[in-house]
Amino acid sequence: MKLATQPTIKTLGDYAYQAIEKHFKKTLKWEKSVKKDEDPEALHQMRVGMRRLRTAVTRFGVAVDVPKPISDKNIGKIARRLGSLRDLDVLKESLKNDYKPNLPRKEQDSLQTAFTALAKQREDVLSSVQKTLKDESYKSLKDSLDKWLEKPSYKPLASVNIQQVLPDLLLPELSNFLLHPGWLVGTQFVDSEITIQKNWEPEKIEQKLTTEGTTLHSLRKEAKRIRYQMELFTDLYGESYAAYITEVKNIQEILGMMQDSAVLTDWLTDVFKSEIQTELPTFANLLTENRYKSWQQWQPLQERYLKTETRHSFHLTILHPLSGVIN
Repeated sequence: MKLATQPTIKTLGDYAYQAIEKHFKKTLKWEKSVKKDEDPEALHQMRVGMRRLRTAVTRFGVAVDVPKPISDKNIGKIARRLGSLRDLDVLKESLKNDYKPNLPRKEQDSLQTAFTALAKQREDVLSSVQKTLKDESYKSLKDSLDKWLEKPSYKPLASVNIQQVLPDLLLPELSNFLLHPGWLVGTQFVDSEITIQKNWEPEKIEQKLTTEGTTLHSLRKEAKRIRYQMELFTDLYGESYAAYITEVKNIQEILGMMQDSAVLTDWLTDVFKSEIQTELPTFANLLTENRYKSWQQWQPLQERYLKTETRHSFHLTILHPLSGVIN
C-alpha cells in the first residue's frame, strides 16, 4: 500500500536558493578553463552563468539576506570583464566566418591588419580577466556564496508561497520592458495612434540607427533582463509563457545583430583610422545590408508589441501561473 505524500509548497526562498546555487555552480564549473584560456565556449558559459547569478541575486533581493560581497555591483564588475573578452571572441568569429569569405582578395588581405589589432587587444583583456579571477573581490564573492549556500539567511518574505508573489516579481520588469522608448524608434503618432513607418530605403535606416541605435541597444538589454528573470520560473507557467520567452529572446537577438554591426563598424574605423567605406567598401556594403535585414526582421515584432492586445495578453499570462504546481 502506498502512503499519500504531502505536496511540497515551494516558497520564494526555495526558488531563490535554487537559482543562486544553480548559477554559482555553473560559473565555478568553467572557471579553471577560462583562467587557462582553453576554450571560447567555456568563457561564454561562465559569462552567462555570472550574468544569470547576478539576475538571481538582484531579483530575489526581497527574499534573501546576503553579505556585502554578493552584491549586484561586485557580480556586475566581474561579468563585464568576462563580457569584454567574450565580445572580442565573437568579433573575431564574425570577421573570420561571416565576412571575410565574402570579400574580394584585396579586402581580405587588408583585414589582416584588423586580426593583428584584435589579437593584441584580446591579449590585454585576457590578462585583465585572469587578474580579476585571482583578485580579492572574486575570492570574496566565491567564499561568501559558499557560506551562504551552506547556511542561507532570508528575509521574512522568503516564506511566502511562490505563486502568491510571482506576478509581483515579474510585472515590474515587464512594465520596464514594454514602456521602453526603443519601441517608438521609427514610429510616428497619428491621431494619438502609434504608426510604424515602413518601406524605408537602407539610407534612411542607416540614419535612424546612427541617431537612435543606442536606444535600441538599451531595449535589447531590457529584453535580456526580463528574459533571464522569466526563465527562473518556466516550470510555474504554461505554453503561452514559454512562447513569450521565445519572442523576447528573438527581439534580443535581432537588436543584438544591429548593435554588433554598429560596434564592428566603429571598431574597424578605429583600427584603420578612416571610414571603412574607403578602406573596405565591400565590407561596408555587407554591414549595411545586414543592418537592413535586421531592421526588416525587427519591424513585425515591434508592430506586434505595440498592439494593446499583445501587451494585455503578456500581462495576463504572467498574472496566471499554473495552479497546483508541486515540487
